[in-house]
Amino acid sequence: MLLLLTFMSATVVAQDKDRNKSFSSWDNYEITTEKVGTDGTKFVKVWGFAKKEDAAIIQAKKNAVHACLFRGLPGNTSAMNTPPICSSTDALAANESYFKDFFKAGGPYLAYINMTTDGVPSGQDKRKVKGGYKVAIYVQVMYDNLKKKMEDDGIVRKLSTGF
Repeated sequence: MLLLLTFMSATVVAQDKDRNKSFSSWDNYEITTEKVGTDGTKFVKVWGFAKKEDAAIIQAKKNAVHACLFRGLPGNTSAMNTPPICSSTDALAANESYFKDFFKAGGPYLAYINMTTDGVPSGQDKRKVKGGYKVAIYVQVMYDNLKKKMEDDGIVRKLSTGF
């Protein structure tokens, strides 16, 4: 019986570590295209997860830019799918220090968010989950400007450079 209890407690600790890892993972967010934005922008609804509401809002903003860079944006009835700016699957790993700086607190990623529904979301857009909060905000990402920045910084190749 004692052996069984010891094994069960070790399993719970391992599950908590896995849950914390996925809680802060780039793969752990939802994003939907809401509508076509003005030229060069994408208007999306994005979710963020964090222990506090304010941190979840900040994470949602990062997630919106991250999706434009690495995941692409899903389509809907009024907008087609948008491919990721960084089409290479290893772009994040190959430029780790660049993106660590880019997504730091108050980092350059904020320059590509034009409009958000700042303030604490309510209703269906704010959920208390185990370990924190899951919140959704609406964000207009300056997609074309973000793409130009990645080209200018040598992260992605410009179309004019050929194949």
